[in-house]
Amino acid sequence: MELEQMGALAKEASRKLVKLSKPIKNACLLSIASNLVEEADMIIEANQKDLDNGKLNNMPQAMLDRLSLTRKRIEAIAEGVRQVAALEDPVGEVVSMKERPNGLLIGSKRVPLGVIGMIYESRPNVTIDAFSLCFKTGNAVILRGGSDAIHSNIALVDIIKTSLIENHVTPNAVFLLEDTSRETATKMMQMNEYIDVLIPRGGAGLIQSVVKNATVPVIETGTGNCHVYIDESADVDMAVSIVKNAKLQRLGVCNACESLVVHSGIASKVMPAILELFKENECEIRGDDLAQAFDEKILPATEEDFAQEFLDKIISVKIVDSITEAIAHINHYSTGHSEAIVTSNYENAQRFLNEIDSAAVYVNASTRFTDGFEFGFGAEIGISTQKLHARGPMGLEALTTNKYIIYGNGQVRP
Repeated sequence: MELEQMGALAKEASRKLVKLSKPIKNACLLSIASNLVEEADMIIEANQKDLDNGKLNNMPQAMLDRLSLTRKRIEAIAEGVRQVAALEDPVGEVVSMKERPNGLLIGSKRVPLGVIGMIYESRPNVTIDAFSLCFKTGNAVILRGGSDAIHSNIALVDIIKTSLIENHVTPNAVFLLEDTSRETATKMMQMNEYIDVLIPRGGAGLIQSVVKNATVPVIETGTGNCHVYIDESADVDMAVSIVKNAKLQRLGVCNACESLVVHSGIASKVMPAILELFKENECEIRGDDLAQAFDEKILPATEEDFAQEFLDKIISVKIVDSITEAIAHINHYSTGHSEAIVTSNYENAQRFLNEIDSAAVYVNASTRFTDGFEFGFGAEIGISTQKLHARGPMGLEALTTNKYIIYGNGQVRP
């Protein structure tokens, strides 16, 4: 099917979706969740083709992990869909209503955005997350995943369409671009007639390509050069535990810690444990001069290293003399995603929360919690690092806009 035809059908479908009742939308989502679990073997078989191709193309292990769909992961994806179904539907919510002196009642209510375009890379779970959130909010969605996950995405979208048909809802609520060429992606970015907003989700190259080439409005989701700052008053065991989780639990995710900042006043206590942790897990350290003094195997860090989203067993380390220096370093190199402080000092915790300019800021917790599921959104369509309309994990409300509704009794403007 031609892209423009997809756009026209999605636009038509969006006008039908806005009229769907909440029970029907939820029934569709629960049907999708059930069918995902029932068809797990088929999904895994399709996913294996993508994994085999990835290995042939020497895809890094962290990227293969992002691509992989196991039965456990499919069940988790299905549970995310169920959680979306259980969430309060924001569509139609009247968020304000005021009476003007002339008797007009002027209110604002939440309405769908319309047709959402998603351009993303090799995480097939995004296919289900994006659809479930868009559908719950009455939006049609056109999906353009990466070539790395094409077999997985086709299988997942087939399940979505089958579930919609079973519930007598238009299958045109979702389309998948099977042509993953750059030319088709660029054309999609410029379909202002049909697509109301684009959401890119992936690495820096993809996101910047969309931002630079799109004429359709873009909600920019960011890469994750996330920091953990170990303050002078930090509990050492807590700090090591948080760093281990933030950096090593999953390497190929945007909320993983890529940069470690350590106060010089605690460095002699915490760095040996950190070094042992990274040695055990074969994680390469690139540090400044003060960090290198703790171990000859620490490589010298460049400016690029401090700004890098590694998505690998590599981390940068900066030693600082104050929280002021830590905040300045983080704000300079951060991508505005997620940062954490480990501290026992309340004033420093509050300073960090107030002065760090990122979408999610933590005190004594891992950056790995920046996630729609963990935030209680059921799923997320992305993590916005921009400041207009939406910021942080984007759940249901982020996929709506406002419409003014005005009640009168014959008023005309003088």
